[in-house]
Amino acid sequence: MREQDPVPRVPEPVSQGDPCKVDLAFLMDGSWSIGKRRFKIQKDFLAEVAQTINVGVAGPMMGIIQYDDPVTEISLKSYSNSRELKSAVDKIMQKGGLSNVKALSYINKQYFSDANGNRGGAPNVAVVLVDGWPTDKVEEASRLARESGINIFFVTIEGPDDNEKQNLVEVNFVDKPQAVCRTNGFYSLPVNSWFALRKAVQPLVKRVCDTDRLVCSKTCLNANDIAFVIDGSSSVGTGNFRTVLQFVANVTREFEISDTDTRVGAVQYTYEQRLEFAFGQYNNKGELLNAIKRINYWSGGTSTGAAITYAAEQLFSKSKPNKRKIMIVITDGRSYDDVRAPALAVHRQVIAYSIGIAWAAQDELEYIATDPDKEHSFFVDEFDNLYKFVPKIIHNICQEFNSQPRN
Repeated sequence: MREQDPVPRVPEPVSQGDPCKVDLAFLMDGSWSIGKRRFKIQKDFLAEVAQTINVGVAGPMMGIIQYDDPVTEISLKSYSNSRELKSAVDKIMQKGGLSNVKALSYINKQYFSDANGNRGGAPNVAVVLVDGWPTDKVEEASRLARESGINIFFVTIEGPDDNEKQNLVEVNFVDKPQAVCRTNGFYSLPVNSWFALRKAVQPLVKRVCDTDRLVCSKTCLNANDIAFVIDGSSSVGTGNFRTVLQFVANVTREFEISDTDTRVGAVQYTYEQRLEFAFGQYNNKGELLNAIKRINYWSGGTSTGAAITYAAEQLFSKSKPNKRKIMIVITDGRSYDDVRAPALAVHRQVIAYSIGIAWAAQDELEYIATDPDKEHSFFVDEFDNLYKFVPKIIHNICQEFNSQPRN
């Protein structure tokens, strides 16, 4: 083994400058095949990660599981600073066993629990350290973990030794989309030798802290920038406008709201347009729902086309690249201006829904909506029936999200 073996590089993400708030679990290999010396190198690596990542309640929390037979060495809530965590890592004793990753099932069912310190608002990340190659199937365990929103990274050190080769179940498992979330190299870090393991600290920390690229923890409820474009024209009236705002609040309430989850913005329009609040202006659900409630009815004409263009300029131009962009236009009448050209322009980057009430024009609702119209365009005779569309809209947003290829 050569000490100068480099860690293979993939393009590293640019730091977002935000605090690294993740719930991070390491699965360390305690199998007898690695021996005492390499087990010590593994502990040194984990101690260095603990120090580099700067553990704290406002940032990352870190825990450790040792496998073959998975056991929690350190829970997420055990230590709230790097110094204490580093000291605890030094005390971990080798358990022994075969090299395998059935601990993925353990992590999915037990480790990321509220009782164990899982914070909910922070992405779940599991880093699996593998000496050689796993001797059991990772595919099913990895898939279940991913579907629970856990981002799985594999750090593979060297390859299987001659004794392990006969026990291998899956060859090249890290290249399979079933094992990691994406096969673009971001979720797997091969290391050529144990002596090169410490060189993986910085690139690994950089990746697990890049919350915008932790797409495996993204679901249909926490991956969006949603803009409500609300008709405030004279025909709506004060009472009905409050009903519209209740509808907006009911849709919003279904989503996970934070700067790294779903963000919501709102525009009210008549002949003119007004930005009520921008994406990220309110980053918790309570504040956001209060902001929706406080929107004042404007009254005036109906220029829906101009409002769509305004929303694109004021909201979606500031959207994050990894967010799904969703626009929900709510109107009760025919527009005084053209809606077709503005709608076509935003369809290139935005999924558009149209909600028509009372005197709204069916042809305009279809122009505004993303194809297929029947999935993105809705009409009710009365404002009081708006609430019926909340489950349908959420269902459609989730169905579209889940049908997208994730690799």
